[in-house]
Amino acid sequence: MRGKHINKNNNNAFNSSKPQLQQVLNTLIIGKYATSTIPSQAMPISPPASLLSTPPLQWDHTSAWPGLSAESSPESRRACNNAQDAVSSVAFAHQPDGGKARLEDWEIVETLGTGTFGRVLLVRQRPSYRPTAYHPIFPHLYRSLDPHTPSPSATAIADGQLPHFAMKVLRKSEIVRLKQVEHINSERTILERVRHPFIVELYATYQDPLNVYMLLSYIPGGELFSHLRRAGRFTPDVSRFYLASIVLAIEYLHANNIIYRDLKPENLLLDRTGYLRIADFGFAKLIEDRTYTLCGTPEYLAPEIVLSQGHGKAVDWWALGILAFEMLAGYPPFFDDHPLGIYEKILRGDIAFPGHIDPYAKDLIRGLLTADRTKRLGNLRGGAKDVMSHPWFAGVDWGSLERKEISAPIVPRVANMGDSQNFQRYPPPRPHELSGIFGQAYNPETDPYEHMFRDFSFPTSPPPEQVDSQAPELSTDHHDGPRNPTDPVSHVN
Repeated sequence: MRGKHINKNNNNAFNSSKPQLQQVLNTLIIGKYATSTIPSQAMPISPPASLLSTPPLQWDHTSAWPGLSAESSPESRRACNNAQDAVSSVAFAHQPDGGKARLEDWEIVETLGTGTFGRVLLVRQRPSYRPTAYHPIFPHLYRSLDPHTPSPSATAIADGQLPHFAMKVLRKSEIVRLKQVEHINSERTILERVRHPFIVELYATYQDPLNVYMLLSYIPGGELFSHLRRAGRFTPDVSRFYLASIVLAIEYLHANNIIYRDLKPENLLLDRTGYLRIADFGFAKLIEDRTYTLCGTPEYLAPEIVLSQGHGKAVDWWALGILAFEMLAGYPPFFDDHPLGIYEKILRGDIAFPGHIDPYAKDLIRGLLTADRTKRLGNLRGGAKDVMSHPWFAGVDWGSLERKEISAPIVPRVANMGDSQNFQRYPPPRPHELSGIFGQAYNPETDPYEHMFRDFSFPTSPPPEQVDSQAPELSTDHHDGPRNPTDPVSHVN
């Protein structure tokens, strides 16, 4: 039996490596670019009784997005996505300096999140930089959302109907202090190249003497973590929809020699139609063989990361197994009130399944959580196809899913493009912390870290149809569904 094989191997590993665990604990990067800290959302030692008795979230067929319902046809959903693509492109197409939006062209709406050495801002173009060229485009947008909606007035445009973006701001001094320069530059390089419907998009990067900035897709539906915690746990159908989406994204990344290394509900965002986007590529890396960097979040780390044995693409399949368990059970399979306890349980490999999880789901999870990476599902000869052909995913139309032709099970309430009701409220940043946004021109001579981020900035990303002429597009030939690699995907949601 596969489960017994895991337990035997993991017990041997644990007995011979407990001193090594403490050394790993002292150096492991836990959470988001922090060192030797307990995660803020650490799980209790035993599953909460409320999670064991809470009914799972059922399929939600109610949409709050104007003109789009769960019963909408695939053509309506595609039109809604394409309308957003058009608006996103227009945001960069009519700038005073020939199409390059500058850092000072963006105004801060509010703060969406904060981290160890940065924050994520909701931004939009400043009114003084909004060109009249928007107006001919917006009737097309509104007709795509609802054919009966009139053209927008100036008031409607001011009330959140212009494109909004997420601006990730990272403090240079903290990046350097925590030795994350390579990770940040890698994140920028990878996001500039990838194009997939289930991955956030990078449009521009900037810097000033204090910070580096990434202008990203704004995904207004909030974190999957919030929806999961509110629901307690998901039904198999809801879990299958989102796990299948993640499988397609992982397949795409691995086909291009990219490992993600930070798969967890907090890094999965829902767009306005309920589809998933993977965000935060701070730990992602281009690899040819193995890497030895210790990074990730404790509950989701594969044994080979814990033991510093070198790791590769297999770690993402392990994390998918953890995520599958958490969606179906409401809590991760390995948890403790301290990271060291989590690592011990990972190496032991004891998985206690709740009684409501079906045999096919258990088999899938055991396959993904195989300690021996050479036998781990997803890391075998068939790669992602082995995961996609597992009986638990029977009936999934992978091509339709990737083309977003299936109604999503959770449709967040989103009133307009700038709606932030699905995110927590944070205090606004102070102007002196964001000098570039508030009009101070970047002068490399006043930047002590200029040499570390010399190639970081590029003014704007071209519209999606121009990507191939600007930079090599990563391979998208990874599944049987008919999809043109140059087709634009949803940008601003």
